[in-house]
Amino acid sequence: MGLIIDTAMQAERFYRNVTSPVRLMPDFLIIGTQKGGTTSLYNYLIEHPNIAAATRKEVHFFDQHFEKGVPWYRSHFPTSIQKYFTQRMRRQAFITGEGSPEYLFYPHTAEKVATMLPNVKLIALLRNPVERAYSQYRHNLWWGHEKLSFEDAIALEEERTKEGRERAAKEINYHDFSFQRASYLARGIYVDQLERWMSLFPREQILIIRSEDFSADPGAIYKKVLTFLDVPTIEPRSLKQGYEQYNKSRDSVAPLKIDPAVRKLLVSYFEPYNDRLYKFLGYDFGWD
Repeated sequence: MGLIIDTAMQAERFYRNVTSPVRLMPDFLIIGTQKGGTTSLYNYLIEHPNIAAATRKEVHFFDQHFEKGVPWYRSHFPTSIQKYFTQRMRRQAFITGEGSPEYLFYPHTAEKVATMLPNVKLIALLRNPVERAYSQYRHNLWWGHEKLSFEDAIALEEERTKEGRERAAKEINYHDFSFQRASYLARGIYVDQLERWMSLFPREQILIIRSEDFSADPGAIYKKVLTFLDVPTIEPRSLKQGYEQYNKSRDSVAPLKIDPAVRKLLVSYFEPYNDRLYKFLGYDFGWD
């Protein structure tokens, strides 16, 4: 059975690679942030009849696999024939996209996306950086990527990520899992990340969503995203059951809540970055 499945997968990959010249490039990208609700949003979007899924939510072309080239990237998306049939025969919109939350974080992804997809629509979900960092920590514990306590992990972050930060800044195709997994604080400095993207894309091509708003009222945010993507506003079946959280680390050995002393430390750390973010966007996210 395993051999049959493996052979079928190889045949599927071969077919997609051969047909890559007639396959689409994405109309939208969910660029971040990790632990911000990107998987939930993507799963809701691909329920929409006018939004076609990629082979997987996180293709990671612009951060991990850029050297594989455009044909490899195209192989993950539907064909132009599907789009033509939907638009011309059914008289309906047809878009596709993917969501790789590391795109926001890595410093050179923005320029690569801007060069290859200058008209792509970008969606960024931003979660309170204190809660985001701890959620990432619990996720890392669950998958066995972290052995330190949360307090030690954030205290040693600068030391642990020094080489990765320097290489990521210099090398356009640099990627390293240990670097990104240990970057609990750096991932939450959203203003620096958004400044890169907004220097390359017009504001109207970027939709920024407060993750807390998405979890509190997913229906309203979903409709906002659909309007941004210019497809009809309908409600998927799953949303009628309320917000569904994906990628939960419910079985992590870490407590659900951050230690109050550590929270206080992180609130102080992120305060100046959040203030810069609010001024840059002209909107107060109300994080404390």
